[in-house]
Amino acid sequence: MTRDGPGGLPHRRLLGLPGVAAQAVLGFLAQLTQQVAPVGLVLVAQRASGSLALAGLTAAAFSVGAGMGRPVLGRLMDRHGPRPVLAATALLHVAALLALVGYAQPGRPQWPMVALAWIVGVALPPISVSMRLEWGRRTPAEGRTAAYSLVFLVQELAMLAGPLLFGLLIAVASASLALGAVAAAAGAGTLAYARALRTGSAVSARGRRRVFAHRGMFVLLPVVLLLGGFIGAVQVGVPALAAARGLPAATGPLVAALAVGGIIGAMVYGSRRWRSAVPARLAALLLALGLPLVPLTLLDTPASGSLLWMGLFWAALFAAGLALTPALTTSSLLVDVYAPDAQAEAFGWVSTAIGTGGATGAAVAGVAGDRFGPTAPFLTAAAFALIGAALALALLRRP
Repeated sequence: MTRDGPGGLPHRRLLGLPGVAAQAVLGFLAQLTQQVAPVGLVLVAQRASGSLALAGLTAAAFSVGAGMGRPVLGRLMDRHGPRPVLAATALLHVAALLALVGYAQPGRPQWPMVALAWIVGVALPPISVSMRLEWGRRTPAEGRTAAYSLVFLVQELAMLAGPLLFGLLIAVASASLALGAVAAAAGAGTLAYARALRTGSAVSARGRRRVFAHRGMFVLLPVVLLLGGFIGAVQVGVPALAAARGLPAATGPLVAALAVGGIIGAMVYGSRRWRSAVPARLAALLLALGLPLVPLTLLDTPASGSLLWMGLFWAALFAAGLALTPALTTSSLLVDVYAPDAQAEAFGWVSTAIGTGGATGAAVAGVAGDRFGPTAPFLTAAAFALIGAALALALLRRP
C-alpha cells in the first residue's frame, strides 16, 4: 500500500472529473428508497391490514423482487446502456410504490399489496450498478478502487439519510405520505441522474454465458453471499442484544457504528494505491470484518444493561465496519477481472448474492440467538466473514 501518487485517483480527484460530483448528488437522491422502501412497506401494510405477518410477507416480496430483478436489469444495461433502463425503472418503481400506498386500505384483499411490493423490488433502479459502470469506464485501472469505494460511500450515505428523512416525515405527516414523498424524490433523482450520465452506451450485446466465462465468478458469488450473511446476522443481532440487555435505545447507535465505520473505511481505502493481489486483499478484509466480533461474543454479558458493555460492542462494530465497504469495493474490482464484457449483469448477480446472503444470515442468526443467547448472532456473523475469507483465498489460484 502507498499513498496516492500521480497515477492514482482518490475521491477528491474523481469528484473533480466533469459531471461526477453532480452524479454523486443525484445518485444519493435516487437511492433514498433502498432502505426506506422495506420499512415503509411494513408500516403501510400493517396499518391497512392489522397483520404483522402480512407486513413481513410484503417486505419479503420486495426483497425477492429486488434479488430477481438485479441480474435482469444488469443484462438489459449491458445490451442497451443504463439510460433507458434507469428511466423505465424509475417510473415503474415510483408508480408501484404509489399504487401500493393508495391501495392499502382496511378491508381490501391483501394479495395485491404483496404483488405490488414485488414489483417495487423488481423495479428498484440499479443506481449503484450504473455508477460502477460510469465511473469505472472513466478511470484508469489504478483508479478503480477510488471509483468503486465512492460508489459505496454514496450508497451508504443514502441508506443513512433515507430512514432519517422518512422518520421526520412520519412525525409531521403519516407513513403513507412519507413513503410517497421519499419515492417521488428518489424517482426524480433517478431521472435526473440518468440524464447526467456521460457514458450511456451499451457495453456488450453478447449472451449470458459471458458473465460466467471465467471460473472465478463461481467462487466470487459464494464469497459475497457469505459477506451478505455477515450483514444479515448483524442486523438481527443488534436489536436482539440491545433488547436483551434492557437498552433498546442503544439499537440506533449500534447500527450506526457499522455504517460510520463503513463510511470512514471507504474514504481511507479509496485514497490509497494498493499493490497487493485483489483476491488476497478481499480475503484480508473479510478476516478484518469477522475478527473484531469474536472476543466479545466469548465473554459473559451482564444480566442487565451495561453502558460499558454496549460501548465495547459499538467499538467492535465500528472496527468491523472499517472493512465492510472496502470488502464490497474489492468484490467489484474482481468483477472487472472476471466479467469485463458483461459487467452490469455480473454486478447484478453480485447484488443478488449479497441480498440472498443477508436473508440467510438473518435466519441463521435468529435461530442461533434463540438457542444460545443474544451474543450468538455476532458469532454467526463472524463465522460468515471468516469462512468467506478462507474461500476468497481460492481466487488466488484462479488464472
